[in-house]
Amino acid sequence: MSLAVGMVSNSKVMGENTDVSETKSTSKTPTDDGTEDEAEEYEDGKIELGPQCSLKEQLEKDKDDESLRRWKEQLLGSVDLNSVGETLEPDVKILELAIKSSGRPDIVVPIPESGNPKGTWFTLKEASRYRMNFTFQVSNNIVSGLQYSNTVWKTGIKVDSAKEMLGTFSPQLETYTHEMPEETTPSGIFARGSYSAKTKFVDDDNKCYLEIYYSFDIKKEWQ
Repeated sequence: MSLAVGMVSNSKVMGENTDVSETKSTSKTPTDDGTEDEAEEYEDGKIELGPQCSLKEQLEKDKDDESLRRWKEQLLGSVDLNSVGETLEPDVKILELAIKSSGRPDIVVPIPESGNPKGTWFTLKEASRYRMNFTFQVSNNIVSGLQYSNTVWKTGIKVDSAKEMLGTFSPQLETYTHEMPEETTPSGIFARGSYSAKTKFVDDDNKCYLEIYYSFDIKKEWQ
């Protein structure tokens, strides 16, 4: 049983691989005896990148070219132009966490915009089955390699840690919602009590979108 607030996504990753090869030139130099010696010179292949531009600028370029437009749509997927900004950096907002257990109302806890939750964030019933959902929104640009990590402590001792690759997501006005696999809380006198945890979301450039510290309880009954 994992005490971590586990989050998993089967979203597809969009990207394009580019192979870079070195260029090789061969020159022949005449010698005094009339023979020719081959001298191979290797030059490192250099790629000159053009100026970076925002996703909005990329989408608006050559918009009258039907074939190019279709190629961009295939490469970028479904991108909402209303959610595309002028900046190069994507923005990801983790909005809320929901705890779902059969036969009872969902527990929905909003993610604080600033700071960490005060007091106990939520309570789980021991020996109960539950699923956790989280909702987030992406704007400005495509976020690549969004990752989730979570660490849980009890009485200062680390009891669980998890790290998951969620995937790559396009900007859109609608929120993304992801459901984790069903888990079962532990039971017994040693399992009940208070836990502290840290949850973090970063992308493949190690840009952090959320780092939050919180506490939760496992008790005999839901509260």
